[in-house]
Amino acid sequence: MRTIEHTIGGTRRGSAETLPVYDPATGEVAARVSAGTAAEVDDAVAAAGKAFEGWSEVSLARRSAVMFAMRDLVERHADDLARLVTAEHGKTLDDARAEVARGREVIDFACGIPSLLKGAYTDQASTGVDAYTFRQPLGVCAGITPFNFPVMVPMWMHPLAIACGNTFVLKPSERDPSASDLVASLYAEAGLPDGVFNVVHGDKVAVDALLDHDDVAAVSFVGSTPVARYVHQRASAAGKRVQALGGAKNHAVVLPDADLDDAARQITGAAYGSAGQRCMAISAVVAVGAAADGLVTRLAAQARAITVGAGSDPASEMGPVVTAASRDRVASYVDAGEAAGATLVVDGRDLLDRPGFFVGPCLFDNVATDMTIYQDEIFGPVLVVLRVSTLDEAISLLNANPYGNGAAIFTDSGTAARRFQRAVRAGMVGVNVPVPVPMAYHSFGGWKASLFGDTHVHGPEGVAFYTRAKAITSRWPGPATDAAPSLHFPTAS
Repeated sequence: MRTIEHTIGGTRRGSAETLPVYDPATGEVAARVSAGTAAEVDDAVAAAGKAFEGWSEVSLARRSAVMFAMRDLVERHADDLARLVTAEHGKTLDDARAEVARGREVIDFACGIPSLLKGAYTDQASTGVDAYTFRQPLGVCAGITPFNFPVMVPMWMHPLAIACGNTFVLKPSERDPSASDLVASLYAEAGLPDGVFNVVHGDKVAVDALLDHDDVAAVSFVGSTPVARYVHQRASAAGKRVQALGGAKNHAVVLPDADLDDAARQITGAAYGSAGQRCMAISAVVAVGAAADGLVTRLAAQARAITVGAGSDPASEMGPVVTAASRDRVASYVDAGEAAGATLVVDGRDLLDRPGFFVGPCLFDNVATDMTIYQDEIFGPVLVVLRVSTLDEAISLLNANPYGNGAAIFTDSGTAARRFQRAVRAGMVGVNVPVPVPMAYHSFGGWKASLFGDTHVHGPEGVAFYTRAKAITSRWPGPATDAAPSLHFPTAS
């Protein structure tokens, strides 16, 4: 059976212990992945530290050239990456191709690193004194990434970190690790020196080793809120710069003046795409007033029409969830929703007996905020509908939720949309757009329990996270004078 190995200092190497990698469409073990130890993490960090000495001194022109080469390679190997994602994650090939494209957009942004790292210069800030600032890389940076986007989420991190002059150690999810190995190979082909990009596979052992390592300067994380909180606290206690993106309960508010057919189509795609395993999936709909009945009817029809099957089958619109445990967890939430009194309009549990990790689209109506199907991040194909009377009630409901990743509103009213986007406490807001993931030249991140740390990922905040500012004050004195030393605090003159 194929064993997926680490990439450390440009060399592939395995571990004594391995973990299973499943094909979610069949439920069978398809490969084994090396389970990294603290010693192997130490070797990867050492390789990255050694590479940093040279890479941090490489010109911006050369770093940009590597990113341009990497961008072209990712585009040429997009189908190869997508097939690896589908085989180990389960999402459809079209969905996987879209993930690769969105990840490549961050490389596009990183290609402009000479402009992104331009400093500021002030001539004659004081008499004979010039002042200027520039940004420098941090050192060895680490990325700890989830299973749901094994290409895109790591690409939110490593292209910018590397373009800024850092070196990188990636710990991808052990559930779908193969894409990261291909990315490492593409970086080598693009001309990136050995040790600048390293991949260590494994589980919590490898994660904790990165969080505690003295020579790791910064940690980027995406995952559930409990783990994001843990990563932020542990890495911060170790003196590291941390950005940790957590879970979500993304809402779509639908007003009576919205185009209900369009809203239902878009919400269906946002709720059930990738079997709901997206941090920006719409998992809660807030139907306002007269919108509710017509919207639920349309959502039910759309959910029932979805073709569920293996992600590699071109006819499939939705694939399986990633593991048997995920399937069973989703089913248990559907059970709990029924027991709590919510109306189960569409029941996807009829697919549980299929080989593989399948559960079909599920839709609940008449959901209350004290139900677990509303309160918890299910991370599966379960959509819940809550009913309120006014937009103000909807905004209050969203703002009371502990998560604040994304929120959307469907309306024809510019006044309502503007009120919503200003009042709602979420980091990303869509107006008639259910999945408001910003382009790479903006930054991605939530509020409240959806983000731990001060900065979002990629875009301008990503550049700021992976660099630190240095301010220079410069004077070139003329001939020596007999003036006495000045002991007062310097001021401009």
